[in-house]
Amino acid sequence: MVARCFPMSLADMPPPPIADSRAVRSTIGGRQLRGLSDILDALDSAAARGDVSVGAMMDEIGIRSFAPLILVPAMILVSPLSGIPGLPSIGAAVMLLFTLQKLAGRPHIWLPDWLKRRCIPAHRLSRTVSWLRRPAVWIDDRTHRRMTWLVTRASNVVTLLAIAAICLLIPFLEVLPMVTSLFATAIAFFAIGLMARDGLFTVLAWIWIAAAVSGIAWLIPG
Repeated sequence: MVARCFPMSLADMPPPPIADSRAVRSTIGGRQLRGLSDILDALDSAAARGDVSVGAMMDEIGIRSFAPLILVPAMILVSPLSGIPGLPSIGAAVMLLFTLQKLAGRPHIWLPDWLKRRCIPAHRLSRTVSWLRRPAVWIDDRTHRRMTWLVTRASNVVTLLAIAAICLLIPFLEVLPMVTSLFATAIAFFAIGLMARDGLFTVLAWIWIAAAVSGIAWLIPG
């Protein structure tokens, strides 16, 4: 089961005044964001201090960094951690709340205390970060701005609605960890597209969803 812990969290504090939106999108915890490897560095930093709560992860990444905050639980659910009972549902709930708040135009993320206090054991998170390093570097080397018509404000609404729909589906698929990882991969592609303004990853997400749904339909007896 996913543990509960009660660390002091900066996410409990009122947010500071809104900074320049371009700076908000390009930083994690005040540091320049260069790619997925920076997100993994932030998670490693959190794990070095002990078991990591959702609130602590938010502190490391920044409560206004919507796309990275959606990406982190998606990457965790793609990893072997998705086999922990209850984690796919909690991850889906977190991503759904983040996504709905982005759709509502909130300038920063809010989560209820019971979610912020949910913890992942530090040793498991560290192993997961190590497991994700190689694919993260591979993706970082291949992301750049392209097909930007797929990451306009209007297109992003469609993307966020798709993420929300997947999040609503994941808890019903939790008994099939590999299937939840498949759909979490689609969310990760969407989030990478949002973060890097790379429309190719948005296309990959839709292709991945179509392939996953087709594969599941083929496996289910008629």
